[in-house]
Amino acid sequence: MPHGERAPLTDSALAVGVDIGGTTVSAGVVDPAGRVRRLTQSGTPLRQAEPREAEDAIVAAVRGVWDGPEVAIGVGAAGFVDVGGRIVRFAPHVNWRNEPLADRLRARLGRPVHVENDANAAAWAEYRFGAVREERRLLMLTLGTGIGGGLVYGGRVERGAHGMAGEFGHMNVVPGGRQCECGNRGCWEQYASGPALQREARERLLALARPVTSWVRAGIDRPEAVTGEGVGELAQAGDPLAREVVAAVGTWLGRGVADLVAALDPGTVVVGGGVAQAGELLLEPARAALHSHLSGRGYRDHAPIVLASLGPRAGLVGAADLARLAARANS
Repeated sequence: MPHGERAPLTDSALAVGVDIGGTTVSAGVVDPAGRVRRLTQSGTPLRQAEPREAEDAIVAAVRGVWDGPEVAIGVGAAGFVDVGGRIVRFAPHVNWRNEPLADRLRARLGRPVHVENDANAAAWAEYRFGAVREERRLLMLTLGTGIGGGLVYGGRVERGAHGMAGEFGHMNVVPGGRQCECGNRGCWEQYASGPALQREARERLLALARPVTSWVRAGIDRPEAVTGEGVGELAQAGDPLAREVVAAVGTWLGRGVADLVAALDPGTVVVGGGVAQAGELLLEPARAALHSHLSGRGYRDHAPIVLASLGPRAGLVGAADLARLAARANS
């Protein structure tokens, strides 16, 4: 199909999902089988954006993929979302503080809107359509700008009493450690996320105090030029230093997973997000750290750690599906 041309969409059960990332806003039309029928992405940076700015970006994204009759709209947002899917209580990367996002978007779009924590949405997508279909006790971790967490237990998203379950990225793993955007120090996401990968690489380059030929060839001629994506690509290409960096982050990942497995005993731990593109280079050291730090090791079964299968679309697919289900329940 030529770029920009749209296929006709007639399925009455279609829904629109929106995923709000740190550097992009993605929206897609999703059918009941979890297939993305239309997709748009904008490079709208929303880190520390004001509420109206973020709202404008979401409205533009929805209008970019859908101009048909009324359809349910789901928005995946990083932060604390109330149980009813209407209010973003707090978001670390956008200036949402008790923001009635669903109501504001509905007023502008004229359609029902359901807001969901982005990791919950991704977990739901993997449960319904992805790597672990029908796993009854699923724990999902999304490694990106931070660490998002989602739980699907007994065929439903476990949101907690107030909608704030799954904020695993803000578990304290190093008392008095690195400053986190949430206001605390030593949060897990400061050691096992995209920025953590970047920081680890920069610190190792600074410690070497000399250029690394393979990194210079990749355009990383100084510590300030390091990106998480660049480190991941070097690791996949077999670069020893890059692999050490990824393994260090993987070890921190596994240490945190050990605590979650001890507390929640899930059936499967699924890892997604941009950092997870490192694949087994990340998961192997995570599994090793889980085995060495889990309480009662050797005397208990525990969840395998597996890669998510839906990639960067998981959040919008899950948000759309949850919005569709919410619309049905309210009809």
